[in-house]
Amino acid sequence: MPNAIVANDQLCVNVIRGLAMDAVEAAGSGHPGMPMGCADIAHVLWTQFLKYDPRSPEWPDRDRFVLSAGHGSMLLYAMLYLTGYDLSLDDLRSFRQWGSITPGHPENGITPGVEMATGPLGQGVSTAVGMAVAERFLRHSAPGMYDHRTYVIASDGDLMEGISHEACAWAGHQALDRLTVLYDDNRITIDGPTSLAYSEDWGQRMEAYGWHVQKCEGNDRRAVADAIQAAIEVTDRPSIIGCRTTIGYGSPGKGGTSSAHGAALGASEVLAAKEQLGLPTDLTFWVPVEALETYRKAGARSSNEREEWYARWGDSPSPTFQLGPLPEFPKPEATRNSSGKAIASIAAGSETFVSGCADLAESVKTNIPNEPAQSASNPTGRNLFYGVREHGMAAISNGINLHGGMRSACGTFLVFSDYCRPSIRLAALMHCPSLFVFSHDSIGLGEDGPTHQPVEHVMSLRAIPNLDVWRPADGAETWAAWGAALARVTGPSALVLTRQSVPQLGDPTKAALGGYAVRSEERPQIVLVGTGSEVQVALRAAEILAAEGHAAQVVSLPCWEVFERQSPEYKATVFPESVPIVSVEAGTTLGWQKYARASVGLDHFGASAPAERLYREFGITAEAVADQARRLISSS
Repeated sequence: MPNAIVANDQLCVNVIRGLAMDAVEAAGSGHPGMPMGCADIAHVLWTQFLKYDPRSPEWPDRDRFVLSAGHGSMLLYAMLYLTGYDLSLDDLRSFRQWGSITPGHPENGITPGVEMATGPLGQGVSTAVGMAVAERFLRHSAPGMYDHRTYVIASDGDLMEGISHEACAWAGHQALDRLTVLYDDNRITIDGPTSLAYSEDWGQRMEAYGWHVQKCEGNDRRAVADAIQAAIEVTDRPSIIGCRTTIGYGSPGKGGTSSAHGAALGASEVLAAKEQLGLPTDLTFWVPVEALETYRKAGARSSNEREEWYARWGDSPSPTFQLGPLPEFPKPEATRNSSGKAIASIAAGSETFVSGCADLAESVKTNIPNEPAQSASNPTGRNLFYGVREHGMAAISNGINLHGGMRSACGTFLVFSDYCRPSIRLAALMHCPSLFVFSHDSIGLGEDGPTHQPVEHVMSLRAIPNLDVWRPADGAETWAAWGAALARVTGPSALVLTRQSVPQLGDPTKAALGGYAVRSEERPQIVLVGTGSEVQVALRAAEILAAEGHAAQVVSLPCWEVFERQSPEYKATVFPESVPIVSVEAGTTLGWQKYARASVGLDHFGASAPAERLYREFGITAEAVADQARRLISSS
């Protein structure tokens, strides 16, 4: 049961509101309305229910709290400071400023106690589903080590976004009973009242998804506490509590209106609000001793439990994830098949590695052999079947990886990476080591036609900072890509794989460097560079040129990002200075100017036909590469 309501609760929640107003006012920008409206909810959650220890923000068995409505970041920063995390009042004063640890929207890795970067609406609640999956899996696979919950504060916008529909439907299907969403039902968006665009019965929708639904007054702390306790007692489904709140609570001129959402209230309105809330009008960032003592006491509630946990389980409970020895690849095979063998190898040595797919497991080869599906009745199943929900899948997988103690891969066709893209981008921003597996990587998939043939997708993924994009040429390079992706803990990796078979030609040791010469020349006249299935095209072009007396070095460049992290000396051996370069890749040529003076590729959509015919018709051939090479050689 929750702790007793303390006498100075009203003072405490008004201090939160005052800090939010002052920080936004000092910054000249921000979102004061949501923190002011949700102060009561946050107060109840953090003082009575949430299991955390500010002295150990990374404690594996802490409850996870996600502020999905990330625009209300000052609510989270206020709670972190007040309860004793490593934030100061000066950090709140520098809200949204250069070099501060209180950016406009929360970012994990910057602010102690922030679990993930939120701001793009729908991402927080969806990623939290993955955190709840990880908690359940670990609780059942390591009894006694894990016993915590996942809480979310979400907004109207979070529930409108399509990704939340995907993730919440899947969460209900999985009966994730330790997931509780507190929905800030203030019925206001930037453009005005939600009635402009939002009229469905959200409660009936969530019930249809299999959620336990409650509604309460969000500014009634007793009602909020009772609703959270009731949600905790539900053991067969996730819970959502619709908390009816007033945006900008306490602001006499702007409370309850869209003008309280995304801009500073203004000096005169702040003074009027402080007067109405009983806060000093002549002070900013005011935190009285009695309020701070209340919150610091709440922050220490779980310290004994945290100490006992570490005494029992030690400082390093995290598992390792590694790839087994390189198998033989005696004949041509699709790199999606090679990837499937790698997934099986990883799973054989790592019991907390899981893999999932958006209804394409047989095609993308993501299933772990001889493992059951994860479900409410089998929470340690290691194959996750997401249904046709690419966007939700990617966010859920991020949540599993952010939680710790597990590693999750997820997959679909490369063309559908567009549906995953916001979650991929956020994984890169969060330095989350997610593993994205994309097969059917080019016109090489053939007859399904241009709707399913990715043209711009590889290059668009390369445009995302901190994302390693691997397009291996064969089984050995696929093994190298998986090894590098597993070893990487500072960001996500995307593996881009063929449907069609490719010959075995690579070197896994050299491929791990991101780029290397598969055919070396002491004094090359030209360098031909390709990725994936087009490396073989470059090799055939080199043979044509060799027959004419031209020395062509052939480079496989499976991962631009890893290659760029190599030394200048090594890169100069791959791309010798002043030697012209021709690239070949079955996709857009935009971007290849980074390396090449001429490119063979595809700057238009594909067509429906067998792969071999498409490569001929679109001129992605050894002859075309050789033609470009001759032109550059003659002009050098």
